[in-house]
Amino acid sequence: MPGERILIVEDDERIGATLLRALEGSGYEARWEQTGRGALTAVAAIRPDLVLLDLGLPDIDGLEVCREIHRGDSTIDVVMLTARDEELDVVVGLDAGAIDYITKPFKLAELLARLRAQFRRAEPRIESRATAGDLTIDGNARRAWLHGDELVLRAKEFDLLARLVGDAGNAVSRETLMADVWDEHWFGSTKTLDFHIAALRRKIDPADGVSRITTLRGVGYRFELS
Repeated sequence: MPGERILIVEDDERIGATLLRALEGSGYEARWEQTGRGALTAVAAIRPDLVLLDLGLPDIDGLEVCREIHRGDSTIDVVMLTARDEELDVVVGLDAGAIDYITKPFKLAELLARLRAQFRRAEPRIESRATAGDLTIDGNARRAWLHGDELVLRAKEFDLLARLVGDAGNAVSRETLMADVWDEHWFGSTKTLDFHIAALRRKIDPADGVSRITTLRGVGYRFELS
């Protein structure tokens, strides 16, 4: 059984109660809060492994709750539940610190599968250190440096970067990235891959706008060697 602690932050009674039953039935330690203030209090009390966070809360905007969670503990994963499915809304959510988003209405099987994928830690194809141009990755220590300065990367960002650098110069398909970094039985949209790529680009690309990660339309991505 999983055993991870998940905090549900959802003001809708039906959705909240359904999620609580489903998570507890799947072996997670789950707690449900209906307000942003209640969520922040619960985070301090139980230090969850992951927060399922609705953006449309009655007291505090979910984006600000996410930012506040990470001001206190940047290691807590946040998955946003949102009816806002525009690209800009999702990018803002990821910038606020979310690792993924799930658009309402959602299928419970998809949500549970995506939670399993988030808790699964990929094994990058790097035994020790790998270098691609001015970027160095230590797969054992899960650390990365650009121009000698250490990058601050979330878990999936590191896994994705390590996977791409492990095949630097070669095309890596979307399907391979989703299977290796998330889960081979991934449910739902792969847009989360695109948004994580966008987040990585903001952290590693030079100011001149030439990206180190090339999009190969209809195929996937390639990490450039120079």
